[in-house]
Amino acid sequence: MRIQDATAADLPGILAIYNDAVLNTTAIWNETQVDLANRDAWLVERQAQGFPVLVASAAGEILGYATYGTWRSIEGFRHSVEHSVYVRRDQRGQGLGSLLLQTLIERAKAAELHVIVAAIESENLTSIRLHERLGFVITGQMPQVGRKFERWLDLTFMQLTLPEQRSSR
Repeated sequence: MRIQDATAADLPGILAIYNDAVLNTTAIWNETQVDLANRDAWLVERQAQGFPVLVASAAGEILGYATYGTWRSIEGFRHSVEHSVYVRRDQRGQGLGSLLLQTLIERAKAAELHVIVAAIESENLTSIRLHERLGFVITGQMPQVGRKFERWLDLTFMQLTLPEQRSSR
């Protein structure tokens, strides 16, 4: 298995994982599937902003992806990002999410970021435990701020504060 920067050739695999999460999980609170043009525009925008989009692949198949991007658009938040990690349904529970997230953390350190934010549906204990193992701490919980599958969803915020960097951009 390899973890590398995503290219346009990886978009069909990313699209399939994304739409599966839309249809079947509360990891993404969107209710509408997207098309390839949407994911292409998303990738181009992330890359133009200097944000990584990583894919995990084996035998030419995309098994998962991870990215981070702007947490809040106000300048004072420029040292903080919010991340996403998604793993193909048949690959979950095998450590792939951890590998992707660890690689993303290394990219954030190299970019001299200060905080990585996670916003996780509160019943997703697998994701919360993964983040805790990698040093994230729970910083807040917001009850009933979202709705999907005919029920209210709670949101747990977690963050990882990265070691202080040399410059302060």
